[in-house]
Amino acid sequence: MHADRERCVRAVQSKDARFDGWFFTAVLTTRIYCRPSCPVVPPKPANMTFYPSAAACQQAGFRACKRCRPDTSPGSPEWNQRADLVARAMRLIADGVVDRDGVPGLAARLGYSTRQVERQLLAELGAGPLALARAQRAQTARLLIETTALPMAEIAFAAGFSSIRTFNDTVREVFALAPGELRARVPKKNAPGTPGTLSLRLPFRAPLNPDNLFGHLAATAVPGVEEWRDGAYRRTLRLPYGHGIVALTPAPDHIACRLTLSDPRDLTVAISRCRRLLDLDADPVAVDDQLRTDPLLAPLVDKAPGRRVPRTVDEAEFAMRAVLGQQVSTAAARTHAARLVTAHGKPVDDPEGGLTHVFPPPEALAALDPEALAMPRTRRTTFTNLISQLADGSLHLGLESDWAEARARLLALPGFGPWTVDVIAMRALGDPDAFLPTDLGIRRAAQELGLPSTPAALTARAAAWRPWRAYAVQYLWATDSHPINFLPV
Repeated sequence: MHADRERCVRAVQSKDARFDGWFFTAVLTTRIYCRPSCPVVPPKPANMTFYPSAAACQQAGFRACKRCRPDTSPGSPEWNQRADLVARAMRLIADGVVDRDGVPGLAARLGYSTRQVERQLLAELGAGPLALARAQRAQTARLLIETTALPMAEIAFAAGFSSIRTFNDTVREVFALAPGELRARVPKKNAPGTPGTLSLRLPFRAPLNPDNLFGHLAATAVPGVEEWRDGAYRRTLRLPYGHGIVALTPAPDHIACRLTLSDPRDLTVAISRCRRLLDLDADPVAVDDQLRTDPLLAPLVDKAPGRRVPRTVDEAEFAMRAVLGQQVSTAAARTHAARLVTAHGKPVDDPEGGLTHVFPPPEALAALDPEALAMPRTRRTTFTNLISQLADGSLHLGLESDWAEARARLLALPGFGPWTVDVIAMRALGDPDAFLPTDLGIRRAAQELGLPSTPAALTARAAAWRPWRAYAVQYLWATDSHPINFLPV
């Protein structure tokens, strides 16, 4: 979008928050870059220039605005609605792959050469993978400086910097303030509270309807791994350097996030996965406008706009849970998963009680005795075969997965039909166009609304909803009285 100058100028002059994260405005006279909704008086159009990423602004010599804090903008929705090389690379960079494995590790995960990855990112985002990761490190550093009492040396390495000097230089360059000055600006009432716990706000583009989002996560929560407590969805996280516990609470203009991490180096990854879990980088206006073009869907959208797709923090975990939930009730699926967690999950210490384990990875279940699973023999075979392929790497589900290729690989597995594959594509892989025409709840809703109820006819009608059919699924499911559609009391 940054190349459409006229549209960008209009967005800045109207302070349209919808475009936060889509592009950044750099002001030539002040050498500051802002989000489109910056509350200050907009600069003259002649003094504006536009960039597709914060990293590109920083490379061009601009520093972040202290008023609108563009580093806290929601992420661009482009990376969650596309499956090309650039989008997959951006998802991996947000997950901290460059910090852990460098650019060669990023390229290896994507199956391309380092040069190809750098060239495509530079062409579309105005910055290479190192610059994009550096901008993310600066954002993480600022968050740790302002929300924790950690010493600056610990913050430097937790944020992914290789040295304290690089950390100091980057913070000064990006924010025009030394790390100590950033901390001094934090109001005393917002000073860090519980040691080891981070409290932050996750921004999103309005509107956001929390009912089906948190309702789905709470209704399908696996005991010991997830729970709904005091108005918050809580769960354990398996992270690259350790584990974490997160509590997510919906608020009118943000999601309140409380994180407890065994290793602070996991902060960037934990935030990225929580945002992905709640689909916070979506553009609800674009989605709802498209779905409203169908006169039978329009009343559902108008009644409760801003529905998100509840996703996952771990693609392999969700695939295993999808198989456990085949042809059984929500309660039965939770029971099956809870038994696995108790027997094979890694125990964790939850200061608030309630959460006891991290969901076991496929490697921990590779030696599982099929006879220990209280389910039909064919589903046991399906489950153990999935675990085997995930554990040995012959099947990989991750942020870098090509959606079409992953679908084909899943469909080739015994016991995997279109419903299972598409629910994994929708909630684990993040495909915004995944559709479930054979789902019983979808067919009932379609019949009630006057839409075609047979899978083939409904699929044909849903072509007009593309590329947002996964969101249409949420609106159709919401016509039912199932607990997944209601914010828990």
